[in-house]
Amino acid sequence: MLLKLYKALLTFLYPLALNRYIEKRKKNGKEDLKRFNERLGKATLPRPKGKLIWMHGASVGESISMLPLIHRLLEVFPDVHIMVTTGTTTSADVMAKRLPDRAFHQYFPLEHPLYAARFIRHWKPDLALWFESEFWPAMLSALKKRNIPIILVNGRISNKSFRRWQQFEFVIKEILSCFTLCLGQSDEDTYRLKVLGAKNTASLGNLKYAGLPLPVDETKKAELAEQFSGRNVWLVSSTHEDEETKIGRFLKDLAKKVPNLLTVMVPRHPHRGIEIKERLEKEYGLSVSLRSADEKITNKTDVYIADTIGELGIFYELIDIVFIGGSLIAHGGQNFMEPSRSRDAVLVGPHMHNFTDAMNRAKRADAVIQVNDVLELIDMVEKLFTNPDLLEAKRSLAYNWATSEAKVLDGIVEKIQDYIQ
Repeated sequence: MLLKLYKALLTFLYPLALNRYIEKRKKNGKEDLKRFNERLGKATLPRPKGKLIWMHGASVGESISMLPLIHRLLEVFPDVHIMVTTGTTTSADVMAKRLPDRAFHQYFPLEHPLYAARFIRHWKPDLALWFESEFWPAMLSALKKRNIPIILVNGRISNKSFRRWQQFEFVIKEILSCFTLCLGQSDEDTYRLKVLGAKNTASLGNLKYAGLPLPVDETKKAELAEQFSGRNVWLVSSTHEDEETKIGRFLKDLAKKVPNLLTVMVPRHPHRGIEIKERLEKEYGLSVSLRSADEKITNKTDVYIADTIGELGIFYELIDIVFIGGSLIAHGGQNFMEPSRSRDAVLVGPHMHNFTDAMNRAKRADAVIQVNDVLELIDMVEKLFTNPDLLEAKRSLAYNWATSEAKVLDGIVEKIQDYIQ
């Protein structure tokens, strides 16, 4: 009943308010004008023959988290095609570059019963996979009306959202009734979904833990391996402002204890490379080489700044000790699971609140080393370099944890098989 009222209001309000909102988005460059018909539910591609799985995620992060599952589903179901929908131009660009064969992108229609019906009438998906927590009632109810199964994948209900939805329990209960199955990304999320009214729930783990390997250019990897030869190399990855100088201050002291030390720094924002080089040289007298300037590593190089894009996978494969930036400052940390999958010993600072659930799981498995400050970081790096057994143990623990977390893919595929055969 509530969904019917909601759709009636949308139909009435669209000419009055929503139309002006859309025109504003177009004016501000937030809509793809060449493909805007897709936002009205008008397809720009024919429907492929056979089974079609539709996967929807709101943003870049959610669409990237879909990729491992997309690859696995196409592998398991060789006759299936996958359509990915997102709502932003940035995510559309990312998907255009990264989607494999038999997968394609369309924009998600604007929230309106007419557009939802038009979209479903053309695509006729056999199964809809809905990612995380963006609920669009008009589309969900249209899918339910046509008996198309909908699975919520990696469902996330934050503390704030949970409290808000509890005040409108009758609304969220009706929305969640559209889902055939709700898979929470953690036990806590699954519990909240159940409390809010989801009838069929399960917790299989967080899909973001099952990311694809980062790309590696083998030619560049071989060139760097030759330059690293004979050096004790560690990586300071995805750093933010001030972290490089915090670490740089102690590098000469560390080099006295670890002979032939080379520190590789990969700033989160590559345009900062020149600035970092100048500060390290001026303030601490370090010899710094800049990758973007094609400066080679010599036996006098203390720091190598890889201020380039898309090469992080190379460094994760070549270097065994990795510190993850964004964690010595109150940024909240960067992805520490990627080097774990490359079998590296992974260190992080005290600020990892962007990855609270993953950190808790990794720490229980002794798969990550968390330090309180830069002094503890330098001390731990020294211990890893000077104790081969400790280094090997930490590398194995990190890799074993990352591999076990990636099994979430198998669980999701097993659930999906019941609806796509």
